[in-house]
Amino acid sequence: MSSGRLTRPRFRSTSIAEEGRMTEIDTSYEQRLVDSLRARDESAFAELVDRHTPMMLRVARGYVASAEVAEDVVQETWIAVLQGIDRFEGRSTLRTWLFRILVNIAKKRGVRDRHDSDAELAAFTGSPTVDPARFLPRSAPEYPHHWATPPTSWPESPEGSVLGAEVLDVASRELEQLPDRQRIVVVLRDVLGYDAAEVSAMLSITAANQRVLLHRGRAHVRQALEDYLGTGA
Repeated sequence: MSSGRLTRPRFRSTSIAEEGRMTEIDTSYEQRLVDSLRARDESAFAELVDRHTPMMLRVARGYVASAEVAEDVVQETWIAVLQGIDRFEGRSTLRTWLFRILVNIAKKRGVRDRHDSDAELAAFTGSPTVDPARFLPRSAPEYPHHWATPPTSWPESPEGSVLGAEVLDVASRELEQLPDRQRIVVVLRDVLGYDAAEVSAMLSITAANQRVLLHRGRAHVRQALEDYLGTGA
C-alpha cells in the first residue's frame, strides 16, 4: 500500500442476489489476484474487499454480539490478510483461507461478548424441525416414516411465476429470521452455491454440524413457505 496503512473499508450493503453472482472461481484469475495482493496492489485489495465484505459481515455477526463488533472483526481480518498473504500456500481457495481467518478472529472476540450461544444450541435441541404428524407411522403398511403430507409444488403457469416471486420474498424474509449460524450455512449453501466441504472449511465446523444447521434452517424456511401457501397439513 502506498501509505503503509490500512484504512477502514466503507462497508456497503449487497443483496443476496448480487453475492450469488460473485461465487464463480477462475483458478488463473485467483492466482493473478494473489500475486497482486502480494505486490500490495491497492486495486486488487479493494476488489477483494468489495467482493467478500458483505458475506464476511454476516458470518462474523454469527459469532459476536453486535454489528459494530462484526465490523471490527472484518477490519481485523483484512489486516491479517495483508500481513499473511505472503504465507498463503494455495492449499485451499483464497476465499476459504480468508473466511478461516475471519472465523478464528470472530471466535476469539466472541468469547468476550457473545451471549448468542443459544443459537447454536437451538440447532441441536428443541422441538422437531418438522411436525411428526407429517410422516407415516412405523406401523404404516407402506413406506413407514415417509411423507404423509409431502410438500406441494406451485403450478408452472403465469400465476405460478407471480407466486414464485412472492415466495422468494417470503423465503428471503424467513432467512433473516433464522438463528445466525443456521442463516449463514443456508445462505452459503443454497444461495451462494458453495459446496459442503468448502463451507465446513470456511466456518471451521464439522460436516455433521453443518448438516444439522442446514437441515434446521431449510426446514424452518420450508415450513414458513407452506404456511404462506396454505399447503401444510
